[in-house]
Amino acid sequence: MSCPHLNLLDPDAYQNGIPHEHFARLREERPVYWQEDPLTDVGYWVVSKYDDLQYISKHPELFSSAARTALSSEMSEEEVVMQRMMMLNMDPPDHLKYRRIVNKAFIPKVVEAKLTHIRDMAKEIVDKVAPRGECEFVAEVAAELPLQVICELMGVAHEDRHMIFHNTNIMIGADDPDLSTTSDEGMMAAAEIYTYGYKILENHRANPGDNLIDMLVTGTVDGEQLSDDEFAQFFLLLLVAGNETTRTVTANGMKLLIEHPDQHQQLIDDPSLIPNAVEEFLRYEPAVMQFRRTAMADLELGGQQIRKGDKVIMYYTSANRDEDHFSDPDSFDIHRSNAKEHRSFGIGEHFCLGSHLARLELQVMFAEIIPRLRNPRFADKPNYMRSSFLNSMKTLHIEFDPEPA
Repeated sequence: MSCPHLNLLDPDAYQNGIPHEHFARLREERPVYWQEDPLTDVGYWVVSKYDDLQYISKHPELFSSAARTALSSEMSEEEVVMQRMMMLNMDPPDHLKYRRIVNKAFIPKVVEAKLTHIRDMAKEIVDKVAPRGECEFVAEVAAELPLQVICELMGVAHEDRHMIFHNTNIMIGADDPDLSTTSDEGMMAAAEIYTYGYKILENHRANPGDNLIDMLVTGTVDGEQLSDDEFAQFFLLLLVAGNETTRTVTANGMKLLIEHPDQHQQLIDDPSLIPNAVEEFLRYEPAVMQFRRTAMADLELGGQQIRKGDKVIMYYTSANRDEDHFSDPDSFDIHRSNAKEHRSFGIGEHFCLGSHLARLELQVMFAEIIPRLRNPRFADKPNYMRSSFLNSMKTLHIEFDPEPA
């Protein structure tokens, strides 16, 4: 094929942003493409098309999350066994058994009951920056609401929330020297959150409450309650998933509004457009770029012969811009009629458990930001995380018209 070789698992491949032109060529010429990886010596299939990603996601018996985890990194057998304690790295039927434990905490009725409280939080966040006319948007705005909401759900004390923020940053920033200089740092950050999870568990046993922690403590799988280690893994996954991804989409959405002032003005004029704009943020600049599966049989996909045991990487960033599903996919359009058909929350067994909460947080946050942070502009170039997994900014310094006192 004419596509140049680009190792999409090399974080340096994203130093100038997501290589959308490369993905477009892959979708056209080789939708399922074998790529060698000199960093690990483990090659992988790049899956770039919407329908192929859907097929993989809906057939866990053929494409496993548990065999070598859903993460693209290579691990020892001992590490894989430990990772399988997380829902993210489970296959049916285990995945559904564990998901049921916390599923009711994230259903629309329960989430929407928190709407007034979440609105109050969002207002307080914007109150702190609006009069100043400038802020570091990632830390001061984007990170705050999802951090506060998930920590409240998980029983994290207010004074401990920024410890959680700091450690999850280190974990997800393992390939960025500004955030984590060694793999040991990421392990130590995870260990600190595990230890804190055990503390939360002990506190709950001494002082039970009706919250998400209670669901984890009292929930059962095959008649047995979660072990302390399983609880800690659950605690870590929910904190990271509930914190980092919504923060990333909030920051990416702000960047898009600055880059498209005409559409920003349309949202000021008609706030009813905000929910669909949020879906377009998710489609156009998703937080998670890829997840892994492992082929469980010899099979054909996209005209290619996949062998049992092969590493398969699904690229949501590419599927969300598939020309066969989205017209003019490289254009940002808050009026896009099928924006909600993006796959940024996944599909199938592993569809994002917290998708309704994430959507609500994003809609509430932008309903507060859009009318109050007027005439936003970049004060400095967005500073992206070095990562082949998350499409995330470390900092986004912006200026805007100060809100009158």
